[in-house]
Amino acid sequence: MYFYEVFEEEARLIKSLIGERLEFGLTDRTIQESGHREPPARLISVRTQSVIPVEWQDRLSGVLSRTTGFDNLKAFRRAISLPVALGYLEEYATRAVAEQAILMMLALLRKLPRQMKQFRHFDRDGLTGAEARGRRLLVVGVGRIGGEIVKIGQGLGLQVRGVDIVRRHDFVEYVERDSGLAWADIVICAMNLTDENYHYFSYDLLKKCRPGVIFINVARGEHAPLADMLRLLKEEHLGGLGLDVFEDEPEVGTALRIGQIEKSERAAIVAELLGCPNVILTPHNAFNTEEALERKARFSVEEIFYFLEHGSFRNSV
Repeated sequence: MYFYEVFEEEARLIKSLIGERLEFGLTDRTIQESGHREPPARLISVRTQSVIPVEWQDRLSGVLSRTTGFDNLKAFRRAISLPVALGYLEEYATRAVAEQAILMMLALLRKLPRQMKQFRHFDRDGLTGAEARGRRLLVVGVGRIGGEIVKIGQGLGLQVRGVDIVRRHDFVEYVERDSGLAWADIVICAMNLTDENYHYFSYDLLKKCRPGVIFINVARGEHAPLADMLRLLKEEHLGGLGLDVFEDEPEVGTALRIGQIEKSERAAIVAELLGCPNVILTPHNAFNTEEALERKARFSVEEIFYFLEHGSFRNSV
């Protein structure tokens, strides 16, 4: 058994939960960063930034993604011809991701990045922000995470509306997309990624929003083209931008980690976004709370031992 993309806190939990029951190795690197030409074990576990080589298919019995999203597994499944078992985790971070979205919203409303930068001169010029109460929040994608965002927003006194093709929650005021965008002060994306909503929040779509709108994405990077986000900021149509996920994230993450931004067009855009005073970027970390991480590690280990006993995953791709 071999784990990729394991950060320090997660490694401690995995080691504690597995103990001596299974021989395993781990690294904090992605598959492509590791330099492995062959899989180090028949059963491997990854997160979203590892690209699984097609040529590994005949040397793998199973791949577990320690995430609820599994776009990389779907890409691997489409590319291979052999029956490799692919699995993912049940939801473990609904509240954590929802809180991160609200955290970004509040920080952008109060111009927190500028406040922190200007503290060194104790300068308050240009730092007047806005209160959340009474603001108009549109949540696009009202599943488990989106529903939790709606509840927190309502608790803070925001006017909240939702957009979804499936209207599953009775506590949500649903609206059509374009009317919701024209109404909103803040737009939060919490959609699952499908072929139909790839690059959903394009330049043209977000231009339907009022000038100064805050846009936050905690769902999938492919919903929001980075070049379009930068253009909207430069035109001052976006009043604030919060991203926890990024278009071509494996490439962006690798370029940033090795300090070779010039090798990635998307990473170069991210570097430019970092220089904007009304932008908050986090490294796909919305899930990362003590509570969610404990659930994630426990679900991962349970899924691994289920696979070893049954030859399949409970949540399979």
